[in-house]
Amino acid sequence: MRTSACFLLFLGVLTAQPFPRPLLDAHNCYPYEGKWADRLSRAVATGSPVGIEQDLAWGIDKATGLGRPVVSHTPKTTGDEPSLRDYFFEHVRPVIERALRENNRAAWPLITLHFDFKDNRPELHQAVWKLLGEYESWITTATKNTDPNTLQPLELKPLLVLTEDNDAQEAVFFHALPTGATLRLFGSAHSAPGRHSAATPPEQILTATPTNYRRWWNNSWYIVEEGGQRKAGPWTAEDDARLRALVTHAHKKGFWIRFYTIDGFAPEDNHGWGQGYNFGSLEAAETRWKAAIKAGVDLIATDQYELLAQLLKTI
Repeated sequence: MRTSACFLLFLGVLTAQPFPRPLLDAHNCYPYEGKWADRLSRAVATGSPVGIEQDLAWGIDKATGLGRPVVSHTPKTTGDEPSLRDYFFEHVRPVIERALRENNRAAWPLITLHFDFKDNRPELHQAVWKLLGEYESWITTATKNTDPNTLQPLELKPLLVLTEDNDAQEAVFFHALPTGATLRLFGSAHSAPGRHSAATPPEQILTATPTNYRRWWNNSWYIVEEGGQRKAGPWTAEDDARLRALVTHAHKKGFWIRFYTIDGFAPEDNHGWGQGYNFGSLEAAETRWKAAIKAGVDLIATDQYELLAQLLKTI
């Protein structure tokens, strides 16, 4: 695991690495099917720093008839989904405003907010960009310079916002901005084209280098264990070496790295979690959580927020 010696912090300006240790990344941290509205409260209650994923779509407000960004598990919205503003930003307002008053910049960012866009229509991107502008005083930013391959320092705030690799997002969130503008969120790297497996060398999967906008690498567990969660066998020394090689390669290139999603539960313990991410037992998930922590994975996605958070506090 990397330590705080791996980044330079001076007067709130971060030159490289906002993750001094691995974080719980609260997967699918929003309600759907009319259930699980407490997920965000549960994630925040685990303490900070913490990662929180919000899936986004375009929803029509039944009261006004106007479109807005909503948190949704699907692009097909009904109008009953909560808005991103109300569900996330206003919910965390007390946490963020307290952090700003205390001004303990060494602890920032407290929350890493990860957007998974289920819909990439331009009006959704534009509305999210505008919404982030309303909360910009909360948000870790950087300055857009003339050379996108030269990373500018991050100006630390309590909230860091990430999005994924879609080029239409980059067009709005980066390319459309003039030189000198403020970057409010940061995209993920494109993996190299083609079908990758747990046997593909890391150097052939991630060939890109970071840009001022693209600063992290988002990965399915399929490139660690062949076939992913449902086909994984006992965790082996070879699996551990594979995970470490992927993390080492990402960090050597200069990217932060996330893996999704490590769950382990019996059917009777399922609280709306997908079986596709289920290793079948808590013991199997804990083994991989520990391996990810030791390997230095920056964002470890799980639906079992409290259990991973508790483990992180013991290591």
